[in-house]
Amino acid sequence: MNHQATKTPSKLIPEKTDKIAASIVDAAFSIHSKLGPGLLGNVYEACLAHELLKRKLVVQRQVSLPVVYDGIRLDAGFRLDIVVEDQIVIELKAVEKILPVHVSQLLTYLKLSSHRLGFLINFNTPLIKHGITRLAL
Repeated sequence: MNHQATKTPSKLIPEKTDKIAASIVDAAFSIHSKLGPGLLGNVYEACLAHELLKRKLVVQRQVSLPVVYDGIRLDAGFRLDIVVEDQIVIELKAVEKILPVHVSQLLTYLKLSSHRLGFLINFNTPLIKHGITRLAL
């Protein structure tokens, strides 16, 4: 289930952002080749943050994402797993199968955070290439 985008982007993703995206995919491949599937999501999150920091990228974990409703900023408990260089949102899973609700979750996070590019990465797959979904608004 590899999607380049769920809709046609109104603007192209900048080249710098695409290079960061390539580093994210490379880091996910590195982790999966060393650890394989079967661990909890928080383990993969810690490892991915470490791999991205080794690549000299700015990484934030568990970023609070409020919802603005009726002109009021509400903390609804949303947390972005990882945000890279304040440009790319990464939602991590370690599940048997990615469901449509997981894709919807990332799309909602992108809309609420005003980021245009995100990755849904499921580490619980025999081949990580089948666990990486790239979504762009």
